[in-house]
Parts: sequence; structure tokens; C-alpha cells
Amino acid sequence: MTQSWRIILNVCMGFMTFNIQAEVNDQSSQPTHETALFTSQVDFGYQRHTGNKDTKSLNFNLQAEYTRGRYRTNGVWKFYRLYKNGDEDKRKSNYELQSDYKIGPKGYLFSSLNGINSKYSAYFKDYTLSAGYGYQLTHTERLTIEIEAGPGYRYQKPNLDEIDDDDLIFPETVREPIVRSNINLKWNMIDDLHLLAETTVVSGKSNTLTTTDISLVTDITQNFATKVTYSRLYHSRVPDGLNKTDTATSVNLVFHF
Repeated sequence: MTQSWRIILNVCMGFMTFNIQAEVNDQSSQPTHETALFTSQVDFGYQRHTGNKDTKSLNFNLQAEYTRGRYRTNGVWKFYRLYKNGDEDKRKSNYELQSDYKIGPKGYLFSSLNGINSKYSAYFKDYTLSAGYGYQLTHTERLTIEIEAGPGYRYQKPNLDEIDDDDLIFPETVREPIVRSNINLKWNMIDDLHLLAETTVVSGKSNTLTTTDISLVTDITQNFATKVTYSRLYHSRVPDGLNKTDTATSVNLVFHF
């Protein structure tokens, strides 16, 4: 076992020990409610990429969340079909899965997996696995702000046959420990207008990636909404001649179930 893995294992064991102790201390004052809640939504939309590439894409997103007692699990699957100069250029699947366990009125432990699979883009596989501690700065019907941080591991396998001059990667396989942090905001500005904002930082020896998504959601009916999203990706290290920042703007129709 390498020194990096020993550090990650020790940190995770520390979180587990803290979790058990916090649960014992919290049981007498914080009752556990076993009411289950399941929500899901489907997005269809159009996306425009700018920065190192000028492309258009059609996207499909499926999102679900299940909450029961102290446990919360949410998953997202995103499918992109990119067009360049009017022809299909690439197809890509991106999936996210996170599980949380509440250990107090505001604190929780989390484990998170983020992955990309594609035969047509610059990476065959791009996985990030992390675990750590999260804290709800505020959690009301109007405003929720959550922050998370913890160690993890990153694996990236480049597709050497598909790498172009405008791809923000290096032709090397990455296997490294990382630190991941995240801040998530949900603000119900008025009854039918919501602001969603999320920033994630994944930092390792090879690179630091900062991803920011800002969405404005307008409810049309109880089960139907429109969503406009601005996304920004910033890499601390890029090949010579490329921009460190890429942006994308998408317009989606959202169906709630």
C-alpha cells in the first residue's frame, strides 16, 4: 500500500469513528424520521460551447434523489451529442452518484463518484471518487447552502486516437490522490423562480479543475419548468497555446416527477 493510500485510508477511518461517536451523542436529542421521499426529473436541451472549442450539442439529463431518515442519495446521468460544422463530432456520458449520512442537525458524511465514459472524446474514462464531511450553513424552504470537503482518488485514461489540438488534456494516464471541495446553493427567489449555483474544485498533482454551474429555473406548471444554465471549467494546467477556461450555455426543458 502506497503512502498516499495510507493517508486516504486513515482520514476515512477518522470520519467513520467520528460518525459513530456523533450518532451516539445525537440519538437522545435528534429523533430519526423514517419518512421516505423520492423525486426525479428529466431535462432535454441545447448547449453551446465556447473557449477552446466552438461547438453545439443536444443534451439529455436524468436526475433522481431519495431521502429516508438520516440517509440521502442522489444520482445524475447526462448524455451529450456534440456537433461541429454541422456534423456529429462526439458523444459522451457523464454520471454522478452521491450518498450522504446525517450525523447532526447540520453536519453529514458523504461519498461521491463522478465518471465520464466515451469512445469518441479525448478521454476513454475519467473517474473521481471522494469521501468526506459536509455542513449545511443554512437549510430553509427559501435558501439552502451546503459545503463539502474530503480526500479522494482520480483516474483518467486518454483516448490517444481522438485527442485534438484543442483538447484540454495531456497524453498521459492519471492515477493520483486528490482533494475535493464543493459548495452548493439553492435559492427560491420567488414562488416560481429559483437560482441554483454549484462550484466544485478537484485538486491533484497533475491538475486542479474548478467547475462552476449557475442555473435559473422558471416553473411553468407544477411538473414543468425551463432552465438556463451557464457552466465554466477552469484548468490550472493546459497544453501550450490553449485557454485555461471553457464555458457552455444551455437551455433546457425540465419535467418533474
